[in-house]
Amino acid sequence: MITERPVPGRPPGGPEGAAEAVHPETRRDLLTLFRAYLALCKPQIVELLLVTTVPTMMIAAGGWPDLRTLAVVLIGGAMAGGAASALNCYIDRDIDQVMRRTKRRPLPANTVTPRSVLIFGLTLAVISVALMAVFTNWLATALTAAAIFYYDVVYTLWLKRRTPANTFWGGICGSAPVIIGWAAVTGSVAPLGWALFAVVFFWQMPHFYALAIKYKDDYARAGIPMLPVVRSAGRVNAEIILYTVLTVAASLAAWPLGLGLIYGITAIVTGIAFLGEALLLVKRSRSGQPLKPMRLFHWSITYLTILFIAVAVDALV
Repeated sequence: MITERPVPGRPPGGPEGAAEAVHPETRRDLLTLFRAYLALCKPQIVELLLVTTVPTMMIAAGGWPDLRTLAVVLIGGAMAGGAASALNCYIDRDIDQVMRRTKRRPLPANTVTPRSVLIFGLTLAVISVALMAVFTNWLATALTAAAIFYYDVVYTLWLKRRTPANTFWGGICGSAPVIIGWAAVTGSVAPLGWALFAVVFFWQMPHFYALAIKYKDDYARAGIPMLPVVRSAGRVNAEIILYTVLTVAASLAAWPLGLGLIYGITAIVTGIAFLGEALLLVKRSRSGQPLKPMRLFHWSITYLTILFIAVAVDALV
């Protein structure tokens, strides 16, 4: 029997032995790096964006859309959302390191370098737009590129640090996946698509104001003029109620534009519950009780998810 002669500096057993000999610390470093880049993409935000996009595509198509288009929008949309989030982390690296909520992100934690994050974000952006350009249409492609630009340049670089209206104007890019999905299916955006866009747009104010109340001190420390930092509790309460009402109104306005009874009942029931949570937060604020703003924050996510599941169900029945 011929046996392999050991070679100095190489572990015995050929390639398998070499693979087994990879230092455990190297594997841990690679896993840490992978997790860092995944965190830069803010997958929770991307997941929420896709939750609204797929049902919108379904109702636009009157059922399941073309599977290739669906796959491209899911992949391209996830990459576009990841790109915008990574570039946001690059731009906000100075304030992220002074906020307790964000100081463990990859850049403040020095897990990755700013240059690598910039390259990563720009690469994802180019690939996502290229995918949309090759496999969908010019409108969906233009909306995808515009959403990335708006979020990182208009919102993050300009509005976020200068005006308490940042959440309002920033809501445009957060709502864009709805009309991107509709445009990818039909090449245009129908009134129902704009109504669903309005739902997500108005929804972002009570959703994010609740988070900003929770981390008010963080934003104040970083010098970010979020509404709860620079305006009275009464003003914040009034806007939470106003935009919750507008969210529910937009959801009901969408009903006669092409949605059925399942959606209508769901919009009424979940809308009442959403408004009830907003009123509860305001009541606690006025009475001096502990606010618990994250109750409204988490319920708002549940509300939007259930509402768009109803859109998907109506598309199939």
